[in-house]
Amino acid sequence: MRLDITDLRAFYATPLGGVTHRIVGRTIHSLLGSVSGLRVLGLGYATPYLGPVHCIAERTLAFMPATQGVVNWPGSGRSCSALADPTMMPLPEAAIDRVILVHALEAVESPTELLQEVWRTLTPGGRMILVVPNRRGVWARRDATPFGHGQPYSRSQLGRLMRDTLFSPEGWAETLYMPPVRSRLMLRTSGAWERVGTGLSLPFAGLHVVDATKQLFRPIAVRQVRRARRLAPARVLVPAPSPG
Repeated sequence: MRLDITDLRAFYATPLGGVTHRIVGRTIHSLLGSVSGLRVLGLGYATPYLGPVHCIAERTLAFMPATQGVVNWPGSGRSCSALADPTMMPLPEAAIDRVILVHALEAVESPTELLQEVWRTLTPGGRMILVVPNRRGVWARRDATPFGHGQPYSRSQLGRLMRDTLFSPEGWAETLYMPPVRSRLMLRTSGAWERVGTGLSLPFAGLHVVDATKQLFRPIAVRQVRRARRLAPARVLVPAPSPG
């Protein structure tokens, strides 16, 4: 089952969605750093996390897949959102400095093609912030939230996928340790859940958040070359001349 734009907007309008927005947004922006003067692309449904970026970046775009639908963003001024095939985006090569993927990787049929297209559009040394449901987390097991749909990933699976698509992980964070329930008590104690989970490095966080850099050269396997042994010339014993 694919989520559409109505489901995503409805989730972020709930109290649980608001807490999710605050916790995940804090993690994203701690890894993203300054975007002053940069071109930033949000892919999937990243608009809840693009507000602070839009005020600082040189240009901000929000591409949403046709299977999901699109909303006008931002609410005022010129629209920066558009429908686009995430594996064939209408952008030239090396056009974007930062890409933020939320509700994107887990929802596509070919994750490899998606990351290859992100690699194509990034500038040399450009960075990608990837938000993906954790395979071991509770959030991936409950379809009451958007993170319970699509394909969750383990850390090793993400590492192999990024290695195959020429991305080098530079920063890695786990977030959303609180259970995905709408209890007022859980929502009020969400900060404590995050502090305990992060401090103890618990493996059951709801999301992986990865900061990865575009590699420019494909690594190659180096084989050890066997050198031929250098043969020393044979010594020939010559008999001494006879006296006489």
